[in-house]
Amino acid sequence: MKYDFTSILDRKGKDAIAVDAVGAAGSGYPAPREGFDVIPMWIADMNFPALPTIQQAMVKRAMEPTFGYFAPTDAYYDAIIRWQESHNGVTGLKRGNIGYENGVLGGVVTALNVFCSRGDQVLVHSPTYVGFTHSLHDNGYEIVHSPLKQDENGVWRMDYEDMERKLKQQKIHAAILCSPHNPTGRVWEKWELERAMALYQKYDVMVVSDEIWSDILLTGQKHIPTQSISEDARMRTVALYAPSKTFNLAGLIGSYHIIYNPRLRDRCEKESSLSHYNSMNVMSMHALLGAYCPEGYEWLEELRQVITGNVDFACDYIREHFDGVEVSRPQGTYMLFLDCGKWLEKTGKTMDELLKAGWDVGVVWQDGRAFHGPTHIRMNLALPLRRVEEAFRRLDKYVFNV
Repeated sequence: MKYDFTSILDRKGKDAIAVDAVGAAGSGYPAPREGFDVIPMWIADMNFPALPTIQQAMVKRAMEPTFGYFAPTDAYYDAIIRWQESHNGVTGLKRGNIGYENGVLGGVVTALNVFCSRGDQVLVHSPTYVGFTHSLHDNGYEIVHSPLKQDENGVWRMDYEDMERKLKQQKIHAAILCSPHNPTGRVWEKWELERAMALYQKYDVMVVSDEIWSDILLTGQKHIPTQSISEDARMRTVALYAPSKTFNLAGLIGSYHIIYNPRLRDRCEKESSLSHYNSMNVMSMHALLGAYCPEGYEWLEELRQVITGNVDFACDYIREHFDGVEVSRPQGTYMLFLDCGKWLEKTGKTMDELLKAGWDVGVVWQDGRAFHGPTHIRMNLALPLRRVEEAFRRLDKYVFNV
């Protein structure tokens, strides 16, 4: 490969929660036993070196001696338009449809503040990204969960009957759609999105579509933008994107919305302006330019191959070695959502005991109960393959087959 996805980075003390929080007081992530190093498989960031053109763009800008007030450049908007057209088949996207968001969750709350009154109910699928849970609760909204169901092949699917019943009975007029879905890794098919958006149209539901994972697709998968489903979907949806998951730029903060409905766009921009927080950082703009460049297109294709290989290894290993542990192979993201229910029942262990057994040997994984997975564990596979292999060897020897 042209780019480096094999080096093992020393992130300790380099502003990385993924490793610095392990063993820190109050973090909930205890340090491993002596003799085991930390393999960070919890927080959703990647353990690969950054795309070099991102650093180059930032260093070039940092060499300029002033950092005063600025406005996003034409190059910024043009890069987003090209990226969306190339990766998602989006046509007709204009500069005026794009707006900066100081993080996707900030964009979610802004949109809900426009759609809703405080105390309103919002339909969200479960398992549910923990960031949605905190953001909605913290801002006075009530979450109504519509559980995803696994079909005969273990594929997570929307339960349209459950969705319709709750929309109708509880008079819900706002929903969050996570596409691709976090934490299950589903990449929704066009017919699935069409059916969901038809329900939202029927019950006059406004939609926030979190598409931050849309670039992280496994081989053979294709992302369908929610706004592309129909003209109605285009006009009732606030879509949110960012280079942060794709290129591991979360620490720089910099997301963007796409809104085609002019009235909705004006109201969202007004709402986000009220706190005066929603201003772009000049370095995050140049990081996006360094990411959404020709080298970034190449780097992403290699990343997808690496993630696909890691997922294949992990799912095969679980099936062959971890009796009682089930996982639906994700189609996107770099996360696994393990269901350990049968293993817990067989062994008599508790979730807390299982989680601790992994942490003790340096496999720092994440409690799935926060995502409304009662017997689930969330695992990050965005590491060099040999680190993923080492993590699963430890789980085999010290955790699941003791």
